[in-house]
Amino acid sequence: MKKPLFLTSLLLVSLLCCKAEKTTLPGSYQIDLYRNTIKGKSVAIVANQTSMVGKVHLVDTLLSIGTDIRVIFSPEHGFRNMADAGEKIDNGKDSETGIPLTSLYGKHLKPTAQDLAGIDIVIFDIQDVGARFYTYISTLHYILEACAENNVKCLILDRPNPNGFYFDGNILDTAYSSFVGMDPVPIAHGMTVGEYAGMLNGEGWLNGGIKCDLTVVKCKNYDHKTFYNLPVKPSPNLPNQTAVYLYPSICFFEGTNLSLGRGTSFPFQVYGSPDLPDKGFSFTPESVPGAKNPPLLGKKCFGTDLRGAIDSKLVPRPELNLDLIIGAYNEYPDKSKFFTAYFDVLAGGPVLREQIIKGMTASQIRATWKEGLNKFSAIREKYLLYK
Repeated sequence: MKKPLFLTSLLLVSLLCCKAEKTTLPGSYQIDLYRNTIKGKSVAIVANQTSMVGKVHLVDTLLSIGTDIRVIFSPEHGFRNMADAGEKIDNGKDSETGIPLTSLYGKHLKPTAQDLAGIDIVIFDIQDVGARFYTYISTLHYILEACAENNVKCLILDRPNPNGFYFDGNILDTAYSSFVGMDPVPIAHGMTVGEYAGMLNGEGWLNGGIKCDLTVVKCKNYDHKTFYNLPVKPSPNLPNQTAVYLYPSICFFEGTNLSLGRGTSFPFQVYGSPDLPDKGFSFTPESVPGAKNPPLLGKKCFGTDLRGAIDSKLVPRPELNLDLIIGAYNEYPDKSKFFTAYFDVLAGGPVLREQIIKGMTASQIRATWKEGLNKFSAIREKYLLYK
C-alpha cells in the first residue's frame, strides 16, 4: 500500500498554521483526542473530498500515524473526485493508497454485515451543509444503523455547519421519507453532523430504535453563531459560499421545471426557464464536469441572478427564503407544468406545494411551521454540543 511522501511534515505545517490563526478547527484536526480510540483497531472510513486535515486528506493523515484502514466508504459524488448528482459510483480502489473503496450510493446505501466484517470502528468525516435534502446526513443515518446492527463503534469527526446559525422549514412527513429526507426534521436543521448523529441515536430514529456505540470529536472554536466558510466545495454544484447559503431555500427548484444553473459556472446561484419573462438576465446550461446532462440543456433560460446575494445581504439570514419559489411560480405562464413529482419528495410531503398553489404568502406558510419548529427546537436542544 503506497503512502504519500512527506505526509507527516505537510500535516504538521498545516496544523501549526491553523492553530496560529485561531480559526475554527474541525474534529479531524484534534488527533490527540481520537488517536488512542483508533490505535490497534481495524478501521473503515466514510469520507470524500471534504475530509481534509489542513491540506492533507484524512485517509493520508491516518495512514501516516499507522492506522489500519481496511475500507473507504464513499457517499454521493464519490471519494476524491466528484461525480454528478445522482451519478452511479462504482466500487474499486483508491488510486492514491490502493485501499478498497465501496460506494454508498445508488442501490447500495447502507453497509452490509459483509462490508463491516472484521471492522472494529467506522470513522465518519464529511462536510455537511445543514439542509435536510443534502444526502450526506442520510448516509450518516445508514452508517449509524449498520454500526448498531453489527456491533461496530462509530466515531464522528465533527465539522461546522455553514448554515448552523438557524433552523427553519416544515417538518418532514415520514410517509414521504426518502434519501433526500429521511428523518422528521425541518429543511434547515441547524445541527452539525455530530449533533445530528446524537439525535438519531437518542430519539430512537434508527431502525427499530437500536442504539449505536457513538463518540463525537467536537470542533474547536465553533458555536452556532459562527459563520464558517467552507475551505473545500462540498459537492460539484455548490462551488462557493453564496451557493451554500442559498441552498436550503433554492433547492426547491430541483422539484420544478426550472433550471438552477447546473451546467453553468454559477450553479445554485441563479434560477430560470425559457418560459419565464425576459427581465434582462439569461443563461444557457451546457454539458460540463459535474453536470453532464443538466436540466434544460442548451436552452436559453430567463430568470433571476442571485450571485450578489451576500453583497445585497439576501444571505446569510436565519430563515428560509420562500419568496423565490413563490415568485417564480407566480411568473410561470403554465402553472400546471411548474412542479414535478420530485417537489413533494424534496419538501417532505405535498403541503408546501398545495400552499403555493393556493396562493398563500411566505408569512402565511411560515405560520403553519411554528408548532412543528417549536417541537423540533426542544428535541434539538438536547443534542447540541455547541451551546
